[in-house]
Amino acid sequence: MQAVNYKDLGIIEYKAAWDYQESLLQQNVDLKTAARKENSNYDTGALPTRHYFLICEHEPVYTLGKSGNINHVLMSKEELAKNGISFFNTNRGGDITFHGLQQIVGYPILDLEKFYTDIGRYLRNLEEVIINTIAANGIIGERSKGETGVWIEPGVRGRERKICAIGVRCSRWITMHGFALNVNTDLRYFNNIIPCGIQNKQVTSLEKEVGHKLNYDEVKDELKRNFEKVFDVKLQE
Repeated sequence: MQAVNYKDLGIIEYKAAWDYQESLLQQNVDLKTAARKENSNYDTGALPTRHYFLICEHEPVYTLGKSGNINHVLMSKEELAKNGISFFNTNRGGDITFHGLQQIVGYPILDLEKFYTDIGRYLRNLEEVIINTIAANGIIGERSKGETGVWIEPGVRGRERKICAIGVRCSRWITMHGFALNVNTDLRYFNNIIPCGIQNKQVTSLEKEVGHKLNYDEVKDELKRNFEKVFDVKLQE
C-alpha cells in the first residue's frame, strides 16, 4: 500500500492551486529525468517520486481545457468581470467547466508508473471514487459512454445530468488536475456555459438530488475513504 500526501488547501484562488500542482509535478518529473540519465532501465518502483492528493474549493471560476471551445463560454469578458467570475485557459483535457464554493475539487498528483501506465484506467478509477462517494447518500452514479465524468440517469433521454466533471493532464506518467464534485454548489453558474461542451444535458449536485444541503466535510471525508480504497493507498497529512 503506497502512501499519498494529503493536503486540504481550503478555499484557494484557482491560479495558486494550479501553480502548486505544477511545482509538485515538476519535482517528480525532475527526479525521473535524473534517474533516466543515470540508468535508462531504472526501477520505477524505487524512484523517490512522491504522490499527493490535494482537496480544495475555488471562488467562482470558469476553466477551459486545452482542446475546449471558447464559444462554450456564453459570457463576455466584461460580463465575467462584472459578476466576479475568473476565467483561465488550462492545460488539462476536457472542455469548459465551473469551479465554485461548496464543490469538492480534487487534484491527485500521482506517479502512475508506480500504479499502472494506463490513463483510461486512471480516469475510470477517479469516476469510481465519485460513484462510491455519492452512493453513501443514496445517489446512483454512472458512466456515460464517450463522456468522462459521473452522471445520473445517463441512459434516460432528457434526464441525463452530470454531477462530477473530470479533466486531467499527465506528463511522464505524473498526473495533475482532476475532478470537481458538486455538493452544495450554486448551479446557476452553469447557465453561463455549455458544461464540458455537451449540449442539452443538465448539471446537478448532491444538494439538488437529495433535496437538502449536505454536510460538506462529511462528504469530503467519505470521498477520502473511497480514494484510499479505490487506489489502494494510505492518505497521510
